[in-house]
Amino acid sequence: MSISGSRPRGIAHQQRGVALMVALAFLLLLTMLAVSAAGHASLQERMAGGLRNAQLAELAAQTALRGAEWRLWKAAQAGQIRCGVAPIADCYVYDPARPSKHVQDFRSKEGWVTKGATEYKGGDGSQDYTMPTGSGLAEDARRTAALARNPFYLIEDLGPEFAPGAGPPHEGDATSDATTEPRPTGRHIYRITARATGGSEHVVRVAESIFAARGE
Repeated sequence: MSISGSRPRGIAHQQRGVALMVALAFLLLLTMLAVSAAGHASLQERMAGGLRNAQLAELAAQTALRGAEWRLWKAAQAGQIRCGVAPIADCYVYDPARPSKHVQDFRSKEGWVTKGATEYKGGDGSQDYTMPTGSGLAEDARRTAALARNPFYLIEDLGPEFAPGAGPPHEGDATSDATTEPRPTGRHIYRITARATGGSEHVVRVAESIFAARGE
């Protein structure tokens, strides 16, 4: 005589319920991991985009500085240059007693400021950095390299090479002549400030340089 036993129905239901809870817990864990991974990837993408915009803005500002320096150097080769008169009519003469509001805003104000400044569009004035062409780049690469706005720069004449009250301007270092009396260099110090954006107009970089050129 054989006796066949059967598992109580309540215990079977209880085990299936536990298995379902464990499966749901694993599903929830996998969902959280997927959401976290997606968020991390999105954050990395935004960080990479922000870094690219910052690098583009810095490069554009430095390019505008070099362009303004080249403009001063080229003008000085033709003779002494005077701030505010062609070929640098857009130059500002620095006056600490009456500083220019345009200069102050351009150098220190946040955001995109262009009033009173000069747009930089390459050495010949024909380059549009918001739509780079003729660069040999593919269309996708040109879109990546495009700036939101063309850079702007501002030139200030800070005065003679040596400050007033420090003695007559004279040559120094490698250009000096020890056998002669000190003589004026004829150079003026120019401060150049440039502003540029990256691929986004919300990323702005300001850069400055000091340049000496013959002036009066």
